[in-house]
Amino acid sequence: MANDLILTIAGKDRPGLVERVAAVIASHAGNWLESRLIQLGGYFAGVVRVDVPAAAHEALSRDLAALAQDGLTVTAVPASGTAAAPGREVRVSVTGLDHPGIVSQISAAVARAGLNVEEFTSEVTSAPMSGEPLFTAAIRLTGPHEADLPALAAALETLSEELMVEISLTQG
Repeated sequence: MANDLILTIAGKDRPGLVERVAAVIASHAGNWLESRLIQLGGYFAGVVRVDVPAAAHEALSRDLAALAQDGLTVTAVPASGTAAAPGREVRVSVTGLDHPGIVSQISAAVARAGLNVEEFTSEVTSAPMSGEPLFTAAIRLTGPHEADLPALAAALETLSEELMVEISLTQG
């Protein structure tokens, strides 16, 4: 992992953005290892992990920064090189009418339980019958085996009632 970089990418969405970034990476003998890319509200955003020879890091960063001329912001930072310790995996799903504070309160309960958010996806769509804004989220958490899952389950149950959303917790 010593040669791994984490890239963050953001810019107004249009065809060819991934190709531009991939071409710069390839021109520095880089290997695209993993990524999460998405179009949100007319903008393109993503996170990419690449393996690039250490001698090319500076030149790659410079060439990626040059993409700003096209309205694309790309930053590169060294990967930490440490993998998460093995532990338990927990999944949380949330569904309910959208309103401010859902993510804030659920993430606070997760943090108090000592778990780490590994992946979080959410969206707001129209509810099938009423057309009201419907919030859904899928959250993948990891943490030590001694993490207090009963306390998290109790906190999420309380939040479910307070926020008027359905929250389910399953161990992976």
